Amino acid sequence: MPVQWKDRIVSTPDVLRGKPRIKNTRIPVGLILGYLAAGSSTDEIIGEFPDLLPDDIAACLDLARDLVDFEVAA
Repeated sequence: MPVQWKDRIVSTPDVLRGKPRIKNTRIPVGLILGYLAAGSSTDEIIGEFPDLLPDDIAACLDLARDLVDFEVAA
């Protein structure tokens, strides 16, 4: 079953000023996407952040895909 980002990513104003983050952590989605953009593998990212699961990283990509596909009403 594909990972749904809404199951793993949260945004609350009292943590990281509302930036999207992995649920139950203070790890921002943008940080994970930056690692991926720099060519890091899932295993390398988990090596840096042992609290993460592969599905957390997949959820970051799923959120990014949804944001790119988002259409603003005219």
